[in-house]
Amino acid sequence: METLKNRPITTLKGVGPKMAETLEKLRIKSYLDLLFHLPFRYQDRTRITPIALLQPSQIAIIEGEIFKKEMTHGRRPTLLVWLKDESGVIAVRFFNFYTSMIKRFDALKVLRCYGEVRYGLNRLEMSHPEVLNFADQNVELEERMTPIYSLTAGITQKQMQALINNLLEELQDEHFPAFLEERETNLKDALYFLHKPPTDVNIERLEKKHYPVQEILALEEIVAHQVALKKSRNRFFQERANPIYLDPEALNTFKGSLGFTLTNAQERVVKEIENDIQSHSPMMRLVQGDVGSGKTVVAASALIHAAKAGFQAVFMAPTELLAEQHAINLERWLTPLGIKTALLTGKLTEKQKRERVEEIATGKIDVIIGTHALFQESVSYQALNLVVIDEQHRFGVEQRLMLQKKAPEGFTPHQLMMTATPIPRTLAMTLYADLSSSVIDEYPPNRIPITTSVVSDKARDKVIERVKKQCEEGTQVYWVCTLIEESEQLPAKAAEMAYADLCEKLPNLRIGLIHGRLKSAEKEAVMNAFKAHELDILVATTVIEVGVDVPNASIMVIENAERLGLSQLHQLRGRVGRGSKASFCLLIYSPPLSHMTRERLEIMQLTNDGFEIAEKDFELRGAGDIFGTRQTGEFQFKMADLFEHQHLIEKATAIADNVIKDDQLSQKLIDRWIGESNEFIWS
Repeated sequence: METLKNRPITTLKGVGPKMAETLEKLRIKSYLDLLFHLPFRYQDRTRITPIALLQPSQIAIIEGEIFKKEMTHGRRPTLLVWLKDESGVIAVRFFNFYTSMIKRFDALKVLRCYGEVRYGLNRLEMSHPEVLNFADQNVELEERMTPIYSLTAGITQKQMQALINNLLEELQDEHFPAFLEERETNLKDALYFLHKPPTDVNIERLEKKHYPVQEILALEEIVAHQVALKKSRNRFFQERANPIYLDPEALNTFKGSLGFTLTNAQERVVKEIENDIQSHSPMMRLVQGDVGSGKTVVAASALIHAAKAGFQAVFMAPTELLAEQHAINLERWLTPLGIKTALLTGKLTEKQKRERVEEIATGKIDVIIGTHALFQESVSYQALNLVVIDEQHRFGVEQRLMLQKKAPEGFTPHQLMMTATPIPRTLAMTLYADLSSSVIDEYPPNRIPITTSVVSDKARDKVIERVKKQCEEGTQVYWVCTLIEESEQLPAKAAEMAYADLCEKLPNLRIGLIHGRLKSAEKEAVMNAFKAHELDILVATTVIEVGVDVPNASIMVIENAERLGLSQLHQLRGRVGRGSKASFCLLIYSPPLSHMTRERLEIMQLTNDGFEIAEKDFELRGAGDIFGTRQTGEFQFKMADLFEHQHLIEKATAIADNVIKDDQLSQKLIDRWIGESNEFIWS
């Protein structure tokens, strides 16, 4: 099978130059890449389900006699087609239909269609399904489950399925590696099972990856990932770094100026960083700290040591607003120590940028704070030796590498990455096996816990009245919505509608609106106005999840909270509670709630501990939702599900320690499961 790695995809039947170019966008360049482009879900098109046996959320093929059609002409025209079979009756709803479509229905006596069954008005219905018999004859039922693959523009599901079917015919038997004890099948049979599952499989069990063959492949993939990370770590520590010698006097002066005492957890992490940066091997450390735990102060201690040792350091933030906030704090802390700081962002004029770039290149600036501008080609550093990255999961690996390469030739800078998104233990073991990890798991003693309440949207007017009273007393309020504008599919309150509603009901209050569609300058102006208390209420989408500190903001209202993951809710909640006032978070939901959703929201009421919340989020929703939308460079597993297969992680870690000693096997696994995606690891 490994010979497939050396066979270019262009030699496969059905792949011409244009298709090869399309497949390359999916990182498919060889036969092996295509073979391990695995389905992410399946469709059961093998049978017709009697109407009486349909269940809510079921996706199925139905067939019935058309006995009634009706059209509604509301805000959104709808065509209802009523079907009956020997077991029952169901309505099939079509949106955005055309006159020609109605005529085609008129010519049909029996309708066969495929779609999802949902509750309509007091009945089950199927909304806008795929019609399977508009042609002269019915689409034949499939003999096997239909695999669904991730695609890109230029290729359809049928084309991808056909290419993989062509390839499967060429496979030869290959045993699994010896470390896999469960050798009930070989690799060829396992892959055939995934790409062409038999009719008798349980589709729910298949999609949850609970079949033994899926567990075998998941273990192999996790091992491959661990091996790749360990190899990366070993390579990284073979690189040279300039040791940073400590300046205890400067650090003590800094601590004495803060007006508060560092927590034991902060002191512990500072020591861990100090031990790393004194080495000739580059530091590669991830600092996890909940919202408000004091990560920036910890990072500042490293910046002080670097600057006092004669080196330059950079502090990279994901947004200009956040970079500006860090720049203000760092300037206030570091300037009294004789350390020169400066901000480098895209906002600077060309003249300001030229002057700033020259100061950086000549070493006149010790600590540079900024965004993506920090690693632009025009920016060079005289003595870069420390890189601090805030909210590291918001940056792609390629971006981090570009910054790393700004160090003097032959040297690699020490790197400190920070996240306010606590990472569950099993997730950290897998995704960050190449990093040393520090946890700030203690909070400042004067921190006032945020009181969280779960409120039905039926009580929305009472919430508005409470907000009015608090604003009149000088408090500021975040009002967060999950969508920018109203959606037919998602009945969430839109930010623009909420803004209009609040302006109407609270005419005497100053209300602003911010969302992702605004230009950067517009968002910045609104955010700055809120920070300066020129606004009482800020209506926003989740764009403010990572944002500036507004100590006077002590109320967070989140509409349609049931639509967000726990970790995201916790991040949003952390926007308040930054000052001396008691702070509140109101989670507004639209009933009815499922048992799981109710359980999730209740957790927010019970704890302010981000680590506890992350573990629960992982348990309830899986790994994909911890970080939200996947970022560029973040590795995605093909088979392993870090929640479903977490029982395999410790076993995989132990296996990887042995596999890494076998270069041939290591490379085979990396080629098989990671392939051209290995830029996710540091190299």
